[in-house]
Amino acid sequence: MLFQSARDMIGNTPLVRLALDVPEGTEVYAKLELANPFAMKDRVAKSMVEEARRIGVLQPGAPIVESSSGTLALGVALMGRALGHPVHIVTDPRIDPVTLAKLRCLDAHVHMVRSMTGQGWQSARLERLAELMRNLTGAFWPRQYTNPDNPRAYRPLAEELIDDLGTVDVLVGAVGSGGSLCGSTRELRKTFPSLRSVGVDCVGSALFDQPDCPGRLQSGLGNSLSPNNLDRDVIDEVHWLNDHEAFAATRALVREQGIFAGNTSGSVYRVLTEVATRATPGSRIVGLFPDRGDRYVDTVYSDEYWDEHRIADLPLATEPRLVEYGTAVTQWSRATLPRAGKAGKFLIFIESNTTGTGMDALRTARELGLSPVLITGKPERYAGLSDTGSEIVVCDTNSPAELRTVIQERFPRQNIAGLTTTSDFYVPTTAELTDWLDLPGNPADSIAACRNKDVTRGVLWAAGIAQPNYAVVADEDEVAKAVAEIGLPCVVKPSDDSGSNNVKLCIDVDEAREMASRILAVRTNVRGQPTARTVLVEEFVQGGEYSVETFTHDGVTTCIGVTAKSVTAGPYFVETGHVFPAPLPASAANEVAETAIAALRVVGWRSGAVHTEVKLTAAGPRVLEINPRLAGGMIPELIQQAIGTDLLEQQLRAATGLPVDLTTTRDGYAAIRFLLSDRVGVLASVEGVEAALATPGVTKVAVTVRPGTAVKPAENAYGRIGYIIAAGDTAAMVTQTLDAARDRIRICVNDESPHGESCADRTVQ
Repeated sequence: MLFQSARDMIGNTPLVRLALDVPEGTEVYAKLELANPFAMKDRVAKSMVEEARRIGVLQPGAPIVESSSGTLALGVALMGRALGHPVHIVTDPRIDPVTLAKLRCLDAHVHMVRSMTGQGWQSARLERLAELMRNLTGAFWPRQYTNPDNPRAYRPLAEELIDDLGTVDVLVGAVGSGGSLCGSTRELRKTFPSLRSVGVDCVGSALFDQPDCPGRLQSGLGNSLSPNNLDRDVIDEVHWLNDHEAFAATRALVREQGIFAGNTSGSVYRVLTEVATRATPGSRIVGLFPDRGDRYVDTVYSDEYWDEHRIADLPLATEPRLVEYGTAVTQWSRATLPRAGKAGKFLIFIESNTTGTGMDALRTARELGLSPVLITGKPERYAGLSDTGSEIVVCDTNSPAELRTVIQERFPRQNIAGLTTTSDFYVPTTAELTDWLDLPGNPADSIAACRNKDVTRGVLWAAGIAQPNYAVVADEDEVAKAVAEIGLPCVVKPSDDSGSNNVKLCIDVDEAREMASRILAVRTNVRGQPTARTVLVEEFVQGGEYSVETFTHDGVTTCIGVTAKSVTAGPYFVETGHVFPAPLPASAANEVAETAIAALRVVGWRSGAVHTEVKLTAAGPRVLEINPRLAGGMIPELIQQAIGTDLLEQQLRAATGLPVDLTTTRDGYAAIRFLLSDRVGVLASVEGVEAALATPGVTKVAVTVRPGTAVKPAENAYGRIGYIIAAGDTAAMVTQTLDAARDRIRICVNDESPHGESCADRTVQ
């Protein structure tokens, strides 16, 4: 096989069938990760360095600093040399001479600490590393124990196994940083949900709640600490071997299979042989063999070393003792890992919406037994946040690098149940993070195909999904040509905003050009994120406006229902009310729903709620927008009051891998009417709230704007003053209820004129 560089050799390692006495039909394989240029950790170094470059944490030519005495150091040195980064490795006198020689040949700067500090060699190395980080401008520290790009590096390994074998029933791997076994297991379980994962550790390691014994001689597995990347919940069984058992197994591996490897591979081999004897006949079992034997000629393969350290005096079991998890062990033993479940784990929210279900989502997470965390740049943005009982973490949520640093350092992967958002603006960020952490979610390209409306238009057009004719412009000089293609009147809107912001019906070219210029002048949105700075010029299609509320789970998309929407006549499109379910004939409702579901298939939607906006024209439904999130505008509350389905709870369940239940328990209707001002001024008061709430059938009245706030006729969803919700047996009943409640509301506005305060009886549209 031809490669253009040593970096390209990483991965696609050999898979060898082992000659073992196992039940008939059982196949046992060794995945020889030791065949990478230096060893298994080459994958990790490649993943961490390339991703750091992609997101800008590692700038071209900047130094890379790592603390390691093993194969990660070699992988980092290889990647640094290949990509033009100086590499500084901090190590201690325990490093083997072979690794040290290889590092120096790769031109790595090796910093040898000479004495232990307060917490041994590890603390001494970290102190030296911190000093280097202070003195080397722009230095990047990969942090293999906390960086999710470590387990993420093993997704290709899982794909290689699937390509080579078709099926895998059991995976056996050593555990040190937690990356290889956890990352491979999670990826394989996407294809083989019942895959059994078996971890291999050493006696004296604290990884699986054993007493820590720093004097253990094995290297490449085990740890005195619990790395953030270790997720015990994905591992079914763990084995511990003492030094004698591991070293003897390593020698046996050469003798019996002709594979010259290190003690980590030897330990995996010993466990692999035992697991195979208990496997269901016909099983395919794979062991991950990380390390070559050249580093161990003076230890594992040295009789003198054995004598010096009295290795043979340790017990040598021929089979594992089954123990209860938590029992201290001194020789080969195995235990089934307990399952912690989701209770108490973190559900991380990246920002929130400010007018809909945001704070409700945090409270619902707590009701599900989870620990909600809001990561935000501005906690003060959210009214009622302190009442949710959520942990608040403040960081720049528009910085991928800062977000990742906060998450990987603050939250061990095992303690994260899920990650989500209720904000339109952070759905793409959330998709990137759930992919990075291997949590439930949607592919980033599916989110991009929804969130950026010009991308949506292109994807739907290519698939033949009915939608308005459109043109994309990036300069106001292109508007005239676009209008000529689309016709007048036309809708002009930004590609990537939210809440109908800057969406306008234009009646001539000059108005369209002015609106496009206004949109293109906006360089950052309300959350401080860069805008796409592209404009859609769209055909204005006539017809009733609806939204389709769907939920996708386990590959099946369910239509929860269709919502009828009332919208201002123009030139701005502001939703004034909703009715759920829409009072449509069944045939029309089905047609609208089928169009929305077809659009979701095209964009590759995989999980959770979607709010698809559709116009029902004389020629049939046309898709206006696909919103890759739970509906706003209190629609989830309408759904719950009408049919009993709590979509907000189900969305959080899907985000955390909990069971989802879309069962309906009622057969009713619910509707909302938004309160809007009909004039420019300052809100003085909203009167009649109690009277409106007392109207039979009204379930909620809310005023969302404080007196003293400047108001005007709404141009987008942010211009609402409040809302009224009603529930009943028919659409006509809830509409009449809202009319009656609306008549009891008076919005008092201090006009910006000598006339002073003015109260309008019917300013609710």
